[in-house]
Amino acid sequence: MTEKHIILEDIDPVTFYGVNNSHLQMVRSLYPKLRIMARDNVIRVLGDEEVMCHFEESIEKMRRHIVKYNVITDEDILSIVKGEITKSDAAKGVVVYSLSGRPIKGRSENQQALIDAYMQKDMVFAVGPAGTGKTYLSIALAVKALKEKTAKKIILSRPAVEAGEKLGFLPGDMREKIDPYLQPLYDALEDMIPQVKLQDMMDKHVIQIAPLAFMRGRTLSDAVVILDEAQNTSPAQMRMFLTRMGWNTKMIITGDLTQVDLPRGAKSGLQDAIDTLKDIDDIAIVRLTDKDIVRHKLVTKIVNAFKNNIQQ
Repeated sequence: MTEKHIILEDIDPVTFYGVNNSHLQMVRSLYPKLRIMARDNVIRVLGDEEVMCHFEESIEKMRRHIVKYNVITDEDILSIVKGEITKSDAAKGVVVYSLSGRPIKGRSENQQALIDAYMQKDMVFAVGPAGTGKTYLSIALAVKALKEKTAKKIILSRPAVEAGEKLGFLPGDMREKIDPYLQPLYDALEDMIPQVKLQDMMDKHVIQIAPLAFMRGRTLSDAVVILDEAQNTSPAQMRMFLTRMGWNTKMIITGDLTQVDLPRGAKSGLQDAIDTLKDIDDIAIVRLTDKDIVRHKLVTKIVNAFKNNIQQ
């Protein structure tokens, strides 16, 4: 009789074992010749070596399934043990899955164009109104790269430009003053990465979230780098950011040119970059419209109303 210990790395054991150990009980029923015990993230198994080899392969496939999709079902477990493809693996066009198991993918032609551009180019500009999924899809693509180990880190940045309030009048130290500007980035990450793992990645600087000013002097390599709300950069800030690009790095720059919070008369760095770089083949510019809005249906009506008011 052989005994082995299997460590469940990079996943939450609770997700693997299921509610009230339901998944673990199912695995035990599928391998009746093995004695299977679990404690924390370690599975102790005793039994015939040949059966145990198949068991180890199945456990690793289940672990990878959870890493990729964040959830696993009894149906998934049965398919994996039988050597069949799971429903999730059979789905096409999915970038990553949310913590609830919801597939995150392009939901419009232009959103899919953003995904395709990212796959083909190292630098992508995604320009469009609020609610078109620019930031969320960009972060999903970055999380996918991290999970597939095509990038070693994610770097997310935003310009800290006041939209109605001055930084100096906000309470707290500089970190507390800046955090409200970065909250949409945290929100997207928390929808795709378990909280404990996300905090660990941030502590280890695998995921970095910082104001644009913190980018100066850095060379960003082996990373997916996202600059959000880029319409609020100056041309000088945009040039500084774009020239941080290092080896094996992809950059996504998102913004809405209808929501510029710069002083009156100041040119947006996003508009300047698009005008300057539009003829470079290795750079993609994807333009999303109100037809790509995926928030509440009222958002589309609001965007159109303001657009019509400006045109009158």
